[in-house]
Amino acid sequence: MTEVSQLDLITVRPEGPERHRGLLSAGDTVLPCALGRSGVTRRKREGDGATPAGFWPLRHVLFRPDRMARPVTRLAVQAISPADGWCDDPADPAYNRPVQLPYGASAEGLWRDDGLYDVVVVLGYNDDPPRVGLGSAIFFHLATPDLAPTAGCVAVDRADMLQLLSRCVAATRLEVQV
Repeated sequence: MTEVSQLDLITVRPEGPERHRGLLSAGDTVLPCALGRSGVTRRKREGDGATPAGFWPLRHVLFRPDRMARPVTRLAVQAISPADGWCDDPADPAYNRPVQLPYGASAEGLWRDDGLYDVVVVLGYNDDPPRVGLGSAIFFHLATPDLAPTAGCVAVDRADMLQLLSRCVAATRLEVQV
């Protein structure tokens, strides 16, 4: 990946016959990425497995400090712990918000064994304020080596993620195209 100035926009679009495969463009750089198992949608619903189309701000970066150094970026960065989670229960007041585990409602753990959340960019999707049932925990995170489908997120290789983050600024947006 060639070094370029700061990124204002990262564009993601589906590519090829598999709905969960995509291409991510950042300046002159084009990378493969994984999308939701149901592809991309303009009508996101909780649990549908689709990546929501639209423009999403990069809110902040979470990382797992026992597996890597703090990512180099101009975005806000926070280390996670085994107690960190994200509420995905539409009936709970903390829906689509960070929570501490164990939590009384359904919540996804951020401290994962598979390494996919070693680096997570929280996207500004359905968060200002969260609307019940329109989807939660939509992140930009690390992909499996075979770019397996996500549950609705966008995912890339670790080295690519770290290179992209080094170019991101507070104004950077992720555009997901249909």
